[in-house]
Amino acid sequence: MDLTPNVYDPACPTRLVLDRIADKWTTLLLTLLAKGPRRFNELRRLVGGISQKMLSQTLKGLERDGLVEREVLPTTPVSVTYSITPLGLTLATEIEGLTTWAQRHIGAVLAAQSRFDAR
Repeated sequence: MDLTPNVYDPACPTRLVLDRIADKWTTLLLTLLAKGPRRFNELRRLVGGISQKMLSQTLKGLERDGLVEREVLPTTPVSVTYSITPLGLTLATEIEGLTTWAQRHIGAVLAAQSRFDAR
């Protein structure tokens, strides 16, 4: 039995990792956390458009995958801080290139969409 990871095989667990990486919320959260630990409400304020439920689900998935750590601080009220793990930082470094590309080329993409839509 071949146990070599193959993203083109639908049964390969790497597909689950790609699903996580392809999520826009994952991309935005990891790039923010790569800059330093953040509290839940701070992340919610910084990531425009994310609901509390989606933020919670995404952070929980990232924690499960070993990309983010959650630390509960014994304060009143209790506060929770999220930070990126060394594994998460390796992914955030790769994702940073994608976010930079998206910001650099959005004008060209929008122009292409306009040309396509005008046909």
